[in-house]
Amino acid sequence: MDPVVKIRVEGLTFRYGARTVLREVSALFLEGALAAIVGPSGRGKSTFLMALNRLWEEVPGAHAQGRVWVRLDGRERLVSDPSFPATELRRRVAMVFQAPNPLRMSIFNNVAFPLKVMGQRNKRLVAQEVEGALRRAFLWDEVKDRLDEDARRLSGGQQQRLCIARALAAQPDVLLLDEPTSSLDARAAGVIEDLLLTLKRRCTLVVVSHYLEQVERLADQVYEVAHETLEILS
Repeated sequence: MDPVVKIRVEGLTFRYGARTVLREVSALFLEGALAAIVGPSGRGKSTFLMALNRLWEEVPGAHAQGRVWVRLDGRERLVSDPSFPATELRRRVAMVFQAPNPLRMSIFNNVAFPLKVMGQRNKRLVAQEVEGALRRAFLWDEVKDRLDEDARRLSGGQQQRLCIARALAAQPDVLLLDEPTSSLDARAAGVIEDLLLTLKRRCTLVVVSHYLEQVERLADQVYEVAHETLEILS
């Protein structure tokens, strides 16, 4: 059986003001795979991730041309379609950033936050979903007796897994991760790597990484950003 294309990018050009960062980029990302984006700093890797869920719209002076489709519920959706609400898109194509960004609230409420935004008010169901997301993020056993504590008291590695759990609580189809281990020590980074290998069974992952050994361990597809283009390496 041929692999299913989860994300299709055609002719993507991206500018910040007059400065072109990406030019006529095309790419295919496969369902249930982990794709790595590599390349020198400042060449547009993070920008490319933002183009996949329209997060660039929040950046003053940013402008994108071209088309990005994502397969959801068995059919392709055009990311730039005005009828596709940004909040829904970013729930299903979720982003985890380089620096952990826990909200100024408890561990429990951090993970419950997207559920409440989605309108879930049943406390029992919220509690079940929070536990499930924390388990999938390899964090439940470490925090199950601390759920009411301020999330900012967690270690850096725990905070990053909490941010992943928060994204997972909304049941995303795609998870975008921008250098998720760059601020972590080797042990914490190893836990994240093991987590990503598990998560790709449930959703498509697109990961920006500077660590070539990490890419070799994790990636099913590898793209390199260089000279305003995106080239497939494997």
